[in-house]
Amino acid sequence: MSDNNFSFEQGPIRPPNEARSLLLRITRNCPWNQCLFCPVYKKRKFSLRTVEEIKQDIQIARDIADDIKALSWKLGYSGDVNDQVINNILSHPDYSDSYRSIAAWMYYKTNACFLQDADNLIMRTKDLVEVLKFLKEKFPEITRITTYTRSRTVVRKSVESLTQIRQAGLDRIHIGLETGYGPLLKLMKKGVSSAQHIEAGQKTIQAGMELSEYVMPGLGGREMWKEHAKETAKVLNQINPHFIRLRSLRVPPRVPLYKKLEDGSFTMQTDDMLAEEIRLFIDTLDGITSTVTSDHIMNLLEEVSGKFPGDKEKMLDVIREYQELPEIDRLIYRVGRRGGAYRSTIDLQKDPATYQKIKNLLSEVKENEGERGVEKFIAELVDRYV
Repeated sequence: MSDNNFSFEQGPIRPPNEARSLLLRITRNCPWNQCLFCPVYKKRKFSLRTVEEIKQDIQIARDIADDIKALSWKLGYSGDVNDQVINNILSHPDYSDSYRSIAAWMYYKTNACFLQDADNLIMRTKDLVEVLKFLKEKFPEITRITTYTRSRTVVRKSVESLTQIRQAGLDRIHIGLETGYGPLLKLMKKGVSSAQHIEAGQKTIQAGMELSEYVMPGLGGREMWKEHAKETAKVLNQINPHFIRLRSLRVPPRVPLYKKLEDGSFTMQTDDMLAEEIRLFIDTLDGITSTVTSDHIMNLLEEVSGKFPGDKEKMLDVIREYQELPEIDRLIYRVGRRGGAYRSTIDLQKDPATYQKIKNLLSEVKENEGERGVEKFIAELVDRYV
């Protein structure tokens, strides 16, 4: 086969924890696509792919995987995709992106697959089941299949349908809960109610799937932060998902919410306010066994992670430690975190040279552009990741 034609379709995004998964595009873009805070899929039309199209992509992925194994045998590595095999592929200009992505998947040996794009459960149950069965048949080595979906879509499926989908191979779903506060869900055009969020979450768990719920600290702005924190925690208390993933709000100019920032009807939280909001959120979570993760550079405090109920106090301590830092240290930490130098407030003491470098940089920015310039500088650092 010609390597240049050896390719299949992949979508634009996946969750950070699926970075090393096999990525396959099942639907294109988002069927809702109205959320004010979301920069993805805007001006792109949603479309279902046919079962045959998807199967063809899965077959191509299988053919690529077999080709890579054959290359490994040829190079004397008995089918294993090791450093030598992956370097051979990555240094070869003729291999397609699809070929490289399969090679990376085989190299990392995660045996996980993530189905793109935004809402694959919108497919008819029988079609999705057919796709999943074909995928498992072609890739028996896959041990976990995950996808994004929406609460509104899950609510329309019966527990029986969801169970069929799970039995066909879909082990875990990611849902963008964002907030559990009704007025804020409406304001952000989320297209779902808090009651639907609860129903969807409970149905998913009843069907035997693992559930990841995404929460967006900062989404309430300064106007609704308290209600956002408390009501979101209360909704999650009723769902008890396997994972609660924090993704702090960012509002670059390309997202629709930016207009509300400009006209003054929405005011962003500062990092210090956000820390207090997350403290209230964690404090209100109760009676759950969920694992909280803060695995994204947009989150200020990556260490706010752990499993309930045992790690609750540890997570609150992380926030308290940040809040008790002197103002200059909080500022230095914020820049170091967003610049990729720090992962924990403990890092402030570990590397005096980096600390001093950031301190000097802040003095320079403040001298030239004032306090606002400092905040603008930090915002620009974070927005690179949106």
